[in-house]
Amino acid sequence: MSGDRDAFRAPIGTRDVLAPESDRWQALVAAFAGRANRAGFGMLVTPVFENIEVVQKLGSTTDVVRKELYDFEDKGGRRLALRADGTASVARAFVQHRPVLPWKVWYVAPNFRYERPQKGRYRQHWQVGVEVLGVEDPTVDVEVIALASGFYRELGLERYRLSVNSMGDAESRAAYRDVLVSYWRDNAAALGDELERAEANPLRILDSKRTDWAELIDGAPKVGDYLTSTSADQFVQVQDGLRALGIDFVVEPRLVRGLDYYTGTTFEFASEALDAAQNAIGGGGRYDRLAEDMGGPATPGIGFGIGIERVLIACDAEGVFAAGDRGLDAFVVDLVGGTEPLVIVEELRSAGLAVDRAYGARAMKRQFAAADKSGARFGLILGAKELDAGLVGVKDLESGEQVEVPRGEIVAWLQSRKDDTSR
Repeated sequence: MSGDRDAFRAPIGTRDVLAPESDRWQALVAAFAGRANRAGFGMLVTPVFENIEVVQKLGSTTDVVRKELYDFEDKGGRRLALRADGTASVARAFVQHRPVLPWKVWYVAPNFRYERPQKGRYRQHWQVGVEVLGVEDPTVDVEVIALASGFYRELGLERYRLSVNSMGDAESRAAYRDVLVSYWRDNAAALGDELERAEANPLRILDSKRTDWAELIDGAPKVGDYLTSTSADQFVQVQDGLRALGIDFVVEPRLVRGLDYYTGTTFEFASEALDAAQNAIGGGGRYDRLAEDMGGPATPGIGFGIGIERVLIACDAEGVFAAGDRGLDAFVVDLVGGTEPLVIVEELRSAGLAVDRAYGARAMKRQFAAADKSGARFGLILGAKELDAGLVGVKDLESGEQVEVPRGEIVAWLQSRKDDTSR
């Protein structure tokens, strides 16, 4: 019997988001959308699943592709995978549609990874993010990082740290990879069974949180020592731009991010209010070869993703961006029944006012309790005596003051109070 009950619960690693928490999500997305729109980004919506070849571009040796994909065969025999990352879908959309460059897009979307659920990390997790394709200028790297940093500040976050690094160009990365593989082989005893993984994907070892490898990783060669002069100069320009904008950062030579497509600038934001093991609240970098790898023209790109669940946990830790009330302008208390409450509610909503009501001819006391719980500013009392006189009773639900307003003036009366509170 308990198994039957479990079948009708959200799957492991997923969760339902109900109001008022969902109101908070809505406010977060609205804040991000506003900031992205002001920077010239347009919204992009991509499918929740892709042909598996698209998702595999995250890197054949990464855990995301090897272990965490939700992949399946559809009824037509096609191999598909649920989206595991926002950037791959954006790059695929660019290659397919060839929009005018530069192409600047933002998105909000769920991603799916089969991994061990933890606080702030779910098998279905949501991200907001931006991508810019078609611009090589390091200035755009700075602008993208500044957009994320400004968004965190808008939420009220203060205790976060920005780390930056450069993976260099293709020549830099190839040289560094050879040196790093050689280093791992020289330390094969310390790596044990992981040597094969280190040879296949040498950068991933640098990202490991294993404490027994800390000294080994600390002694590894640094990518910054193998940058070409062009890559090194571009990275200096990124740092100069961040300083010019007053954005604090640290250069972190071990920052390689978790996916294979990164080139050039990489960056990560970490909350100092969270435990170090789960403190990443967003990050991204350049991927100048990804579009070409998908069959498109060689096109530089840069972007980031921010996990909604994780950043809200950081907000909780700092006591900022709390869930607010629903922002209702009025709650209709119906003491007469019939169609008049229906008419007045629709009239108010059509005028742009946020209005809710009680149903089912409940007692006045219970209706006012619902009105108080709703967070509405005013309660509108529709009683037989008031309506016969062409009036609506209006009660300020915070102060308790009550007045009567002519029925034909109620919309204008509420709008004037709404305008007063918005100034």
